[in-house]
Amino acid sequence: MVTARPIGASGAGPGPPFRVRGRPGPGTATDAATHAPAAAARGGARSRRMRLGAVWGGASLARAAQPGLSWGVTLALFLHRTDLRKQEEYGELLQPVIFVLLVLCSVLLYFAVSLMDPGFVESDEEEKVEMNEEQRIMIPQFPRNVRLRRCGYCMLKPMRAKHCQLCQHCVRRYDHHCPWIENCVGERNHPHFIIYLAVQLLVLLWAFHIAWSGLYFEQSWEWLQHNIFLLLSFFLITIFTIVVMVLLVSHLYLVSCDTTTWEFMSRHRISYLRQCESENPFDQGIILNLWRFFCACRLITWEKIYFQEDSDPV
Repeated sequence: MVTARPIGASGAGPGPPFRVRGRPGPGTATDAATHAPAAAARGGARSRRMRLGAVWGGASLARAAQPGLSWGVTLALFLHRTDLRKQEEYGELLQPVIFVLLVLCSVLLYFAVSLMDPGFVESDEEEKVEMNEEQRIMIPQFPRNVRLRRCGYCMLKPMRAKHCQLCQHCVRRYDHHCPWIENCVGERNHPHFIIYLAVQLLVLLWAFHIAWSGLYFEQSWEWLQHNIFLLLSFFLITIFTIVVMVLLVSHLYLVSCDTTTWEFMSRHRISYLRQCESENPFDQGIILNLWRFFCACRLITWEKIYFQEDSDPV
């Protein structure tokens, strides 16, 4: 048996405990168990700040385009002889004020959806710190016929999550990465995204009516010079109205079926959907799907719904 003498022990009394590499000294295991959750929590908070910093940075151009176009088109509608301009001149300020407030609301919703956490998946240690023992027991295990999906970058990939190469993180209930908001649409911000689309569509339809009221077509160069910005605004409003309407209708349909754009387009490549006998294991009816999507104030354990559906008798 080899004994290690304390450092500095030359007969003057016991020195500090000597720790051999690979052999923990007294209290080492306890200290590690005590400080590991705190260190993981600090690391989790630091990683969340880094992810949100990545969401904030690198997208200033796209995030400046939406408010710039919104207020530019609004200004063009006020500067030309539209119904909005006539109501302002006559002192009827109710509709102009409501329209400006709707534009402001759409801009604020845009930044809320663009800058919020879409549902980034935490690392293994962060999940263990933030999840209590009861929650860990309630999460079911994957059966052998369903391959556990592990991410090569984030290590942990729960059901319905997908790694986004642009955000460089896995996102819970991943729908798609939207270049307009420069952020992923996931479990946390998908309801806000649909609300933003609805408000934006309302603004666009109203702006379409206002712009049309100011267009009196004449075949003259002078008329074109005076109405070029109104014509450009009308063209932009028409394009964005079509795009937003298609997006809103398609997302409402997907939400009513409790599926995502990624699952709808790539079902044949997703393991947990290929192995399932039902067409959509997460669909529990339109009413429950919509309520769970818009009214649930917590993250959902999709594994429980999946295995409950899979274990029901056919």
